[in-house]
Amino acid sequence: MEKNCYVDYSKFFQVAESEFSEFVKNIRYEEVEQAADLIQKAKEAGNRLHISGIGKPAHIAGYIASLMSSTGTPAYFLHGTEAVHGSCGQLKENDVVIFISNSGETAEMRATVQAIKNNGCKVIGVSGNPASWLAKQSDVHLFAGVREEGGVLNRAPRMSIIMETMVLQALSVVLQSQEHVTPQQYVRWHPGGKLGELREEEKGTKVC
Repeated sequence: MEKNCYVDYSKFFQVAESEFSEFVKNIRYEEVEQAADLIQKAKEAGNRLHISGIGKPAHIAGYIASLMSSTGTPAYFLHGTEAVHGSCGQLKENDVVIFISNSGETAEMRATVQAIKNNGCKVIGVSGNPASWLAKQSDVHLFAGVREEGGVLNRAPRMSIIMETMVLQALSVVLQSQEHVTPQQYVRWHPGGKLGELREEEKGTKVC
């Protein structure tokens, strides 16, 4: 392997350690709590949660929708570009949509978010810029910004993807805690694989 390749990927881990530490140190707990409250109120009113993004954030959106659904908050993936070609039909007025965009400024994202809002939905924006268009259009904004992505050109999303995922994982923990999900409920929703088996210490616990 060329020496400069080692230097590049070694620096990646240095950047990862620095960005992770900085993000955790400066996490905005009040934003996560506000987002959880907005989703909880929507659930209580019979409304639903949708997750969306364009490009790499779309992959996060699919994962977070699955994670939320398996931990007590049913969530639906909303395709970031198909939304303006008919997929907004899955939305009901007063539903909540989490939209993920690192810059919070792209033209495609603006069109989709505007369509979401035109359908009467609340928006939780996730971006790396609290002054972005997305942040300003959101009912709640979750900050997931980084200084460096960790790659050679500092362009391809690496660190930003991790932080966007992490802040939404934190949100999922709050929502799961509010739902008081039991092990028995979890394995009913997730019967496959090793996670679908009750642990020995869980087999005698009461089902709520």
